[in-house]
Amino acid sequence: MSRRHSLRIRVALAFAGLGALLSLLFTVGIWFAAQDVSRRLIDETLDAEMADYMARRARNPQSLPPATASLTGYLLRPGEDAGDLPQEIAGLAPGRYDLVIDATPYRLEIAEREGERYVLLFNETRQKRREQRFLIYLVAGAGLITLLAAVGGLWLAGQVIAPLSELAAAVSRADPQHPPSLARAGGPGDELDELAHAFDRYLARLAAFIEREQAFAADASHELRTPLATIRGAAEVLADDPGLDAGQRARLARITRSCDEMGELIAALLLLSREEDSQAEPSCDVGQAIRQCAERYREPAAARNTRLELRLAGQVLLPVQSAFVTMIVANLMHNAVAHTRDGIITVSVDPQRLIVADTGSGIPAAELELVFERHYRGADSSGAGIGLSLVKRICERLGWRIALASHPVRGTTATLDFAP
Repeated sequence: MSRRHSLRIRVALAFAGLGALLSLLFTVGIWFAAQDVSRRLIDETLDAEMADYMARRARNPQSLPPATASLTGYLLRPGEDAGDLPQEIAGLAPGRYDLVIDATPYRLEIAEREGERYVLLFNETRQKRREQRFLIYLVAGAGLITLLAAVGGLWLAGQVIAPLSELAAAVSRADPQHPPSLARAGGPGDELDELAHAFDRYLARLAAFIEREQAFAADASHELRTPLATIRGAAEVLADDPGLDAGQRARLARITRSCDEMGELIAALLLLSREEDSQAEPSCDVGQAIRQCAERYREPAAARNTRLELRLAGQVLLPVQSAFVTMIVANLMHNAVAHTRDGIITVSVDPQRLIVADTGSGIPAAELELVFERHYRGADSSGAGIGLSLVKRICERLGWRIALASHPVRGTTATLDFAP
């Protein structure tokens, strides 16, 4: 799709085009009108000179034909030779003609009276020069009109669009939770005022929606954390029972791990539902989040004969909520464990990026662009298709970049760049 110019430029171009079209029509009309007037004046001059010469001949048969800078006359008596009369004229019948003789344009009139032939030639050279100068003036005038139309259109567009630009700036500065009134009291009631009222109504609905979402998030946080804490406490009490066998303890550990994952998911979702990030926790230790997630998934990985290796380059602190980092690392580790058997999962981090690489089954090339879509599940996936979609949303929220590279034999590598 081609890039559109600004509304102000488009209005100015429209004015310029209209000015050019009108000036072109005006120029063409004036040019043809001037041509017609010029031809009529020449013909009237020839008629007047022809009548005058005939009158003089009637009074004095020895009168000579006209001979001026623009007008040349000839008289042919019956039986006389044409003399110096141009050959192009000799065979013409009475009437008016346009001729070019020796590269000189002429307007010609021929008349007969009492057997005598009268010929008048009007030299149009000076008239053609005047017409050429006049045409230059017309073209210059048309260009000037077009330029003035463009400048005027640009100025007028600025005057018209200025209130719209102010309204756009006010909308961009508006707080969705506490929207201001954009419509002016006692406004003119024009289209711009109606647009401001429409924005006011929209912002009011948006504020009400945000209020409902915040209330729901707060209620969901309270209602979900309480039963999760109860389940986790009961699991911890049961874990203290010395009579439990290894299988029962593994199931209790799985319950505890699921409670932790649900708590982290709730925290991440609540943070994503907010308009702005909370500044209560200015930084997160990425290495600590990785170690916690590794302890959680080390046992499931061992059950699939897979080893977790951590490569932490010192302490990496990021100015983000720890719930975001934990959710990203947990989802990437969960996918690596779920798709790797009899292999190695390597998690490495430095101040620039986080890399989770496995030697699992890999992802088909056709699915690499789809795995970040919500509810998308691959052929061998057992999840709900939410994990990687949530990772993508968190990265977009934080300005990070996440990319996957996969090979059916060598496994999958997820690379998360912290730099925007």
